Amino acid sequence: MSTPSLGKVGRKSLKEPRQKEIIKAFYKLAKKEGLENASIAKTAESININPSLVIHYFRTKEHMVYSLVEYILDKYLLIFNVPVNVTDTPLQVLLKVIDNIFSKKWNTLFDDGVSYSCYSLTFQDRIIRQKYKLLLDTLREHLAGLIAPCIEDGSINIKDPVPVADITFVLVDGAYYYLSLTDNKEEYNNKLLEYKNKAIELLHINPKKI
Repeated sequence: MSTPSLGKVGRKSLKEPRQKEIIKAFYKLAKKEGLENASIAKTAESININPSLVIHYFRTKEHMVYSLVEYILDKYLLIFNVPVNVTDTPLQVLLKVIDNIFSKKWNTLFDDGVSYSCYSLTFQDRIIRQKYKLLLDTLREHLAGLIAPCIEDGSINIKDPVPVADITFVLVDGAYYYLSLTDNKEEYNNKLLEYKNKAIELLHINPKKI
């Protein structure tokens, strides 16, 4: 893929409903036929619009992929949406999120095949690489933001939330890449639980706060 100069890469959202509609259609097409086979023409056809309208918003397929990575992040951030009661402590909220992170919910948020196809392009396209880095950094920042109040109230005994959030997502990234290779449901569930427990160990939870 070519790498046009778009200036500093930052966090952009798909503000217009038509843009979101196009990217959702592009995603569904990539999920069905593979990212390499998804095109502007096919995307336009799938939602009965003129290809020129897709080009108006995204110019090229490369730009559609850039927006698709943004769409991945929007979907992945939903992993932090957990039911919270007014009586929940910061630790209880954090543990609910960790349960989410080490669960099959990722699979319902976004298709692994499309995500890994986008990720493979990071080796070819500087902008996609930067956007994926931003995606992963944002997930880490959100988790660190949940860990921080637990440090403040003494429910976990660590000094800095940032490295713990980073290592947790190193576990997550490795876990889902590895587990995507198995068809054994029992192995999948057992390994996922093992990785989650390792992540919880990193927190050094104060037993008096449980």
